[in-house]
Amino acid sequence: MFPCAYLRVFQPLEAFPAEERGHWERYIVAGGRARPSRPIYRERSAAPQGPIGLLSSAEGDHADLRLVDGSYCVCPCRTRVRELARIRRRQPSAVPFMLQSPWHVPIRWFVLFDDEDRRLAETPEGFRLTYRTAVPAARKRAEAALSALRRSELAPLSDMVGDLGRWLASFDHRSIVELDYDRVSDLFGWDELDNDHSAREIQESVSALRTGDLAKAAELYQSVAGRWAEVRSHESLN
Repeated sequence: MFPCAYLRVFQPLEAFPAEERGHWERYIVAGGRARPSRPIYRERSAAPQGPIGLLSSAEGDHADLRLVDGSYCVCPCRTRVRELARIRRRQPSAVPFMLQSPWHVPIRWFVLFDDEDRRLAETPEGFRLTYRTAVPAARKRAEAALSALRRSELAPLSDMVGDLGRWLASFDHRSIVELDYDRVSDLFGWDELDNDHSAREIQESVSALRTGDLAKAAELYQSVAGRWAEVRSHESLN
């Protein structure tokens, strides 16, 4: 299976409708797996009204779980097309809790995070790089980036950042959002992961753009874009 990175929203258990909350409570009590089989979603459009892409199907209804301050947060992984269609009929504004990107991390995802959200850890699968922050903080960064982009020559990029902001707005304000390099981490050596501060560079680029320093903004952006262009070259080789 090819490596993918994931952008997940974990919503507090109590924020789900009663019927679905009961399902996830039973799932947790039964020892639900924190890392279900993947791949799940391929990102096509993050807008609530946009299409939701499915990369593959799997049996069952699983979730990624996070324990935050003693309370469970849930990122449902709904993989059946018929199930997703039923959800959309009941709730037309329903959106996926997880976005997936093969072979790389989309640069716009870094808009949601800062360096303080970064975690590099060793796991049984190898070294993994993740970012995690509260949804309100991520939305604030997206709005700041959107404002800066709209006032610059990069206005066409604002639509993609705006999609992310609207996607996050669909969730409870107590939710957390996590960027997980997952197996994309394996495309880097340890030193490369340790030196990868893409979110910090993107935030610095947005700050430079806000102050009108287009040269610095472009330099920082190109530094990140060049790094990920090299990683994406693995896709064509495979």
